[in-house]
Amino acid sequence: MKLKQLESLLGDLEQFSNPKVELEQYPTGPHIASRMLYTAENSFGDICNKVVADFGCGCGTLSAAACLLDASHVIGFDVDPDSLETAILNAEELELDIDFIQCDITSLKLKGQLVDTVVMNPPFGTRKKGADMDFLSVAMKVASQAVYSLHKTSTREHIKRTALRDLGAKSAEVLCELRYDLPKLYKFHKRKEVDIFVDLWRFVPGTG
Repeated sequence: MKLKQLESLLGDLEQFSNPKVELEQYPTGPHIASRMLYTAENSFGDICNKVVADFGCGCGTLSAAACLLDASHVIGFDVDPDSLETAILNAEELELDIDFIQCDITSLKLKGQLVDTVVMNPPFGTRKKGADMDFLSVAMKVASQAVYSLHKTSTREHIKRTALRDLGAKSAEVLCELRYDLPKLYKFHKRKEVDIFVDLWRFVPGTG
C-alpha cells in the first residue's frame, strides 16, 4: 500500500468525542500515524506478517495502520472503554480484524516476548510524570523484534539513556523528528492549535 493511500484511509477514522485530560488523550493524526507504520514496514519489515500490539491504542489509528499494512495479527490495548468503542467502530468501518483489550498498560502482566512489534503513542507524562517511560518499560518486555514510540523531542537524551541503561534495549534510534499538530481539545488550551516536536523512536529489545 502506498503512503498516500494509507494516510487517506486513516484520515477517515473517528477520533475522541470526549477526550479525557487525565489520560492525556490526543488523537494520533493520519500524517504521523501513516509515516510511523509505513517506516516500520518499508525500512525494517516490522509489520507485514508480524504480530503487532498497539499500547494505549485510543481510537485505534495505529492498530488500523498495522492491519492495513498486512500484519498477521493486531491487538490494541487501552484503559478507556469509550475510546475502545470508537476503535471497534473504526475497525468495522474499514473491515479490519483487530482484537481490542481493555486494561491498564502499566499493570499488564504478560510473561515473555509475546508479540513481534509494539507501536504506541504513549502519554507524554505531562499529567503523570514518567507515564511515557512506564509504557516503554512494558513494551520492551513483550516485543521480540522492535518497539516504535513517539516522545517529545525535548526528552531525547533522557529517553535514550533510560532505554539503554535501565530497560535493556540493544539499540535506541531516533528515526525522524515530526511535528505533532496538537488541536485545542481542553479548556486550559489557550490557542486553537499548537505544534509539538516529537521523535519517532525505534527500540530493539534485549533477548528477554
